[in-house]
Amino acid sequence: MIKAIFWDNDGILVDTEYLYFQANQMVLKELGIELALDFYIHQTMVLGKSVMVLAQQLGKTEQEIDVLRNKKNQIYAELIQKQVRIMPGIEPVLKHLHKKIFMAIVTSSRKDHFDIIHNHTGFKKYFDLIITHDDFTHTKPNPECYLLALQKSGFKNEECLVIEDTERGLKAAKSAGLKCYVIPNDLTCDHNFSLADKILKDAKELLQYLTSIPKLGMRNERE
Repeated sequence: MIKAIFWDNDGILVDTEYLYFQANQMVLKELGIELALDFYIHQTMVLGKSVMVLAQQLGKTEQEIDVLRNKKNQIYAELIQKQVRIMPGIEPVLKHLHKKIFMAIVTSSRKDHFDIIHNHTGFKKYFDLIITHDDFTHTKPNPECYLLALQKSGFKNEECLVIEDTERGLKAAKSAGLKCYVIPNDLTCDHNFSLADKILKDAKELLQYLTSIPKLGMRNERE
């Protein structure tokens, strides 16, 4: 029986992935590096690694790269202050499930960025648990964040469902022994989702599918 849903944030709840690409692109351009979208998608959204490797290849020191990262994070913060968009159809899903089933957000986003985003969306009220990058060390595809979600929620692996949009997120969920449904978007539609338990086209289809599951545990069944 599914008693808890662990949601990814960027690309599932909010449309922010391209803004993060823009922030990286703007910083690297100052070094004369043209960051290609295809490289960004593979490096960041598939492998879970930093595109600052391109600065390393130019001989930049770790101290110089830290300065670049800080600048990138500031640019990204400014972009999400102005341009956060909610993923189509996701809020009706959250409203329908709110107070009916345990829900958590499990994201590799920094807490300061996460708070900026959801001060706009108002989504925090829908969730029982929020785990950001500040709470763990190793980002997706490492399973640490989902193992932490299991620990903090108190549920068993087989009682939890993960909703993801990237290959690295899917790998993290499956490495933690969790069932995972994937909703690809424009940036992740070419990822390898062969490990997914189900691939859905959008939030509307997700809601239809969740409401049809006879073993979707409600709050009064948690104990």
